[in-house]
Amino acid sequence: MQRRTFLQQTALAATGLLLANHASAGKVSKPFGIQLYSLKEDMAANPWQTLDAVAKMGYTQIESFEGANGMFWGKTNKEFAQYLQERNMQLISSHCDIHKDFETKAAMAGEIGVKYLICPWKGPQTSIDAFKRFAEEFNRCGEICRKNGLRFAYHNHDYSFVPFDGVMGQDVMMVNTDAALVDFEMDMYWVVTAGLDPIEYMTRYKDRFPLAHIKNRTPKATSNFDSCNLKTGSIDYAKVLLAAKKLGLKYAIVEQEKYEGTTPLTSAADNAEFMKTAWR
Repeated sequence: MQRRTFLQQTALAATGLLLANHASAGKVSKPFGIQLYSLKEDMAANPWQTLDAVAKMGYTQIESFEGANGMFWGKTNKEFAQYLQERNMQLISSHCDIHKDFETKAAMAGEIGVKYLICPWKGPQTSIDAFKRFAEEFNRCGEICRKNGLRFAYHNHDYSFVPFDGVMGQDVMMVNTDAALVDFEMDMYWVVTAGLDPIEYMTRYKDRFPLAHIKNRTPKATSNFDSCNLKTGSIDYAKVLLAAKKLGLKYAIVEQEKYEGTTPLTSAADNAEFMKTAWR
């Protein structure tokens, strides 16, 4: 009986240890996404094979863009949403041309539960007045999105942080857009490229950046387009993500545009492993 009791207790202790180890090792990361532009060549060649690979890496959120076959890649909005759902993924957002058929795009996106339509680019400007006009345009887009059950956001590059007589275009857009209608997607890479601290800027406009592009810079960047794998770059994303979460970041979306000695899919897999420990 003593031997039996000893074996039972040993088994229970071992089970408890395994459960404890599982709980520790299996601490689940927050859901994270990928901007499909990171895989644009693979998506152009075979979008479905590419999405299958992305799902296996652990990405559960997709941010699309308008390729040759639109933001649903040749499928209807519902077909595309179903394809992702079958692979435990969701279309969270999409970059799109807001100057063409925007109301139709908002209706199609809202119908399948997309959270955001995003303006990805306005380009460098020559005066601060241009950013005031953008703010008015974004408010109109935000109202269209609201009517269709989703939200509107603007994705920055570095040009909106260039000052005109001491005023930055990004600040003008932040102040002159209605927070009830317009959000912003911070591309942290471009904020750093502009010479600013992304966390300091998010702190200034807390809860206005629910989305962010998680893209890293090579430690010795020689151009504005020197992105690299997340774990090898100069931006300490383990620290940045922890702070950003407290400032309202909900959707962390991996993006990469340059690949040295690797492929986009290989880098996407490596970045997914980084996010599993950094985004909690």
